[in-house]
Amino acid sequence: MAAPSLLNWRRVSSFTGPVPRARHGHRAVAIRELMIIFGGGNEGIADELHVYNTVTNQWFLPAVRGDIPPGCAAHGFVCDGTRILVFGGMVEYGRYSNELYELQASRWLWKKVKPHPPSSGLPPCPRLGHSFSLYGNKCYLFGGLANESEDSNNNVPRYLNDFYELELQHGSGVVGWSIPVTKGIVPSPRESHTAVIYCKKDSGSPKMYVFGGMCGARLDDLWQLDLETMSWSKPETKGTVPLPRSLHTASVIGNKMYIFGGWVPHKGENIETSPHDCEWRCTSSFSYLNLDTAEWTTLVSDSQEDKKNSRPRPRAGHCAVAIGTRLYFWSGRDGYKKALNSQVCCKDLWYLDTEKPPAPSQVQLIKATTNSFHVKWDEVPTVEGYLLQLNTDLPYQAASSDSSAAPNMQGVRMDPHRQGSNSTIPNSVSDNSAKTEHTALKGTSVKNRPDLKTSSDSNATLHSSLAANASNHNSCVVDVLRKNEGPHTSAYIGVLSSCLDLRTVVPETSVSSSVSSAQTMVTQQTIKTESSSTNGAVVKDETSLTTFSTKSEVDETCALPATKISRVEAHATAMPFSKETPSNPVATMKAGERQWCDVGIFKNNTALVSQFYLLPKGKQSISKIGNADVPDYSLLKKQDLVPGTGYRFRVAAINGCGIGPFSKISEFKTCIPGFPGAPSAVRISKNVEGIHLSWEPPTSPSGNILEYSAYLAIRTAQIQDNPSQLVFMRIYCGLKTSCIVTAGQLANAHIDYTSRPAIVFRISAKNEKGYGPATQVRWLQGS
Repeated sequence: MAAPSLLNWRRVSSFTGPVPRARHGHRAVAIRELMIIFGGGNEGIADELHVYNTVTNQWFLPAVRGDIPPGCAAHGFVCDGTRILVFGGMVEYGRYSNELYELQASRWLWKKVKPHPPSSGLPPCPRLGHSFSLYGNKCYLFGGLANESEDSNNNVPRYLNDFYELELQHGSGVVGWSIPVTKGIVPSPRESHTAVIYCKKDSGSPKMYVFGGMCGARLDDLWQLDLETMSWSKPETKGTVPLPRSLHTASVIGNKMYIFGGWVPHKGENIETSPHDCEWRCTSSFSYLNLDTAEWTTLVSDSQEDKKNSRPRPRAGHCAVAIGTRLYFWSGRDGYKKALNSQVCCKDLWYLDTEKPPAPSQVQLIKATTNSFHVKWDEVPTVEGYLLQLNTDLPYQAASSDSSAAPNMQGVRMDPHRQGSNSTIPNSVSDNSAKTEHTALKGTSVKNRPDLKTSSDSNATLHSSLAANASNHNSCVVDVLRKNEGPHTSAYIGVLSSCLDLRTVVPETSVSSSVSSAQTMVTQQTIKTESSSTNGAVVKDETSLTTFSTKSEVDETCALPATKISRVEAHATAMPFSKETPSNPVATMKAGERQWCDVGIFKNNTALVSQFYLLPKGKQSISKIGNADVPDYSLLKKQDLVPGTGYRFRVAAINGCGIGPFSKISEFKTCIPGFPGAPSAVRISKNVEGIHLSWEPPTSPSGNILEYSAYLAIRTAQIQDNPSQLVFMRIYCGLKTSCIVTAGQLANAHIDYTSRPAIVFRISAKNEKGYGPATQVRWLQGS
């Protein structure tokens, strides 16, 4: 973590949509990139559900339905996948709740749930200021504040330290409450404390950590509950313990528990001697506890002044949400004077990156031309940009081609000695695509999929009124779920930067091949839809899924119709085919021996590369962002890409902490002029004979198309021994842009499990010069 003076707080200043009114006592959770806020109060208790999309900077009010709960404050609020549970809280002054509600965020459907009471003892009493923490299929309730009086106008506070366990049913509903028997000394009664649950990755049982709170005075004690043995303990810590506080937030990122803000005693005050006049104050102090070493680290001390408004001002009763390694803070009260009985709520939204971003996926090829590449990589959450670099010191020799053989074109040649390269299998195709397929575009359709998880390769979106914005001038969204067609199946066209050795073929079948050229264009918005969901969050939904878009900026060559189309993923592949193995000793050089050149810094996870920058001799590329030495690209010389040349790419993500590690290296080759592009707009639909496979001609045929070939990955003993190597059989050759794949042929198909189960097809076109790149299609088969 950066030193305190180097913390890079960012205030979100530009956003759209209905911004919720400032408040305190609200709660927030995250579903992927969405921050979901409920409750709180400021001149009345709020009962709306607000959602903030951290990618698009949009606020929206989802149209909720069902058993909508009353507004509440200081309640329990946890997220289990895409369902949210709300327990207790203050529903009006002096009246607290012990009711439990569940929100299915995939449908914005509220439901009041009634858990069974404990087998011995009473269920939790109405309360506020309790902690409500989730681990596995259980929620853990601790402490809070109850009203002893029957009359809500006569508030008689009672601090609690009872402990309950709530068992959840899978997907929806709850089982019931239980009262675990615990060992050791129980923490003292308290409210407005925090509780987080953490489990070491390698070993150890999950532990709940309770910090601070209020019991008539602010507390600074730390308690640990082992959830396996149900043993309470008070761990010894090192470092400076934060001031006693309540109404603070605690968030776990990695192995650290971050404590921010809260109410702290005023310096020098004595609560016992002046209970009526004392003045509580808010703090902006910021610390973390390393949960592995039990050491406190102060990042912003309570005494540090902020004259430049470079970080959030002091506050309490705010909310904090961790999205990736980024912490978001919103609203809260900034002070409270008992004597004046007045408070002011903050309206600001801040975030802080707590560590450098992880390495992105390998750079993947979308399209190659003779002098450019269109590339992409998987998004990294909560980053501000990406640094893309290439290496030009890897010369490639043009391999000979034979237009009468199987699809034949120059492509990417990877060092056979490097891990992940292809080996040649006699009478088969050696296929590395499975190893990289999970990094290709993974957007897919889902129809009545109760098993749909909130993974990065789902494409469901939360039902909301959120409209999608085009992210930049060269982006479009593949709007496969079109108006009035309902939640049918869908597909995205993506690109796979794989490397195949196609020098040997299956007799009588032939084998597909391609170059590092792909005419199938996939744009940034498509990528965002599948990996970071600009239109909402990817969520689980047992019934139907809807994609929202104000504008269908669809490249028709990539859109697959929703009606009667099976679940498909399509990729344009980049593969070599040659009669001879190109020999180049430079190819085996280590990456460190070559100088990397900057292509540039990109806001989104796609780039059109036609040039790169030449750094002055002896200069290295960017090492830091911010006040560091960032090259002025306008002063640097640019070098154009040239045809038939190999380039190596790597990419690193950038956030407020700087540049993260670089990705693994990818290798691509610019095209040699004259070969056709890849077929596009692949469609698959079922019929009585099997399936109907169709496609559109290449957008760049480079002459007359003489024939098309379609191939099917088939089961072989070699695939069983090595699932990462696919063997293809030609199932069609002709001038038509469609073919029937029979049930008998499909019975021979290999089911590829490298990401989601799929049958793999490849389709390529041939002109006078030979075969061009193949479009790879993964026909998804369900779980």
